[in-house]
Amino acid sequence: MAERFAAIKVLMLPKDTNPMGTIFGGVILSQLDLASAVEARKAAPHRYVTKSMREVEFHQPVFVGDIVSFYTETVRVGRTSITVKVSVEAERWGVGRGERVFVTEAEVVLVAVDDTARPVPIYPDPVQA
Repeated sequence: MAERFAAIKVLMLPKDTNPMGTIFGGVILSQLDLASAVEARKAAPHRYVTKSMREVEFHQPVFVGDIVSFYTETVRVGRTSITVKVSVEAERWGVGRGERVFVTEAEVVLVAVDDTARPVPIYPDPVQA
């Protein structure tokens, strides 16, 4: 199996917690969205907007002090959109030091846009002969 590299890694801080003392799901969703954009930029250097995020189900909570890794993989490149799979893992640094747990995953569809927010081709259209 090839070695995986995280698109981003984030240390979870107290400012990200909900009243239960765990990290807000929205914080994870926001970082998941950022990670998908990092992956999309590998295909082509455009501005991207998020069109959809397919079914996000949280399997484990995330705690203050966890290091959360967002692993990305391009699933599909269309004419103006790109689909990116993001897998999220937390590395615990409290009890069970160094334990890795699967948090969630999602497929994110991003659309390449111009300065007026209109969709643009990810790759230049071939010249018609």
